[in-house]
Amino acid sequence: MSTDTTTAAMTTDELRDFYVRYVGLANSRDFDRMADFAHEEVVMNGTPVKMADMVAEFYRHVEAVPDLHWQIEDLVVEGNRIAARLTDTGTPVQEWNGLTPTGRSVSFTETAFYEVQDGRFKNMRYLMDTDGVRRQLAG
Repeated sequence: MSTDTTTAAMTTDELRDFYVRYVGLANSRDFDRMADFAHEEVVMNGTPVKMADMVAEFYRHVEAVPDLHWQIEDLVVEGNRIAARLTDTGTPVQEWNGLTPTGRSVSFTETAFYEVQDGRFKNMRYLMDTDGVRRQLAG
């Protein structure tokens, strides 16, 4: 990755590596390093969000699903934009996204889209298959 990301655009390979490291951060629960990946304020699903609130949301997810794991299935980079399809797996132990845990494990698709500005995420959009999770929990 370029050492001066404020003046040089990241290459496609650098953006791919950046995203793989971000997913690694999530899987290792190293959320205190989020400043390496996101601006102090990001636009998440159309709403401005402080990085601290984004980190708190990650913690809420892994509290409810302690073994939550993100697996990159597809990764596309074009310009300063990243698109990813992930398979997320885990076993909810607390209410999560309005869903009651049943002891069953779930596996679902998440799609995510990012815009990188000055070497960090500025715009983030994601969508997960909540109906699929609900069906899996119900059995």
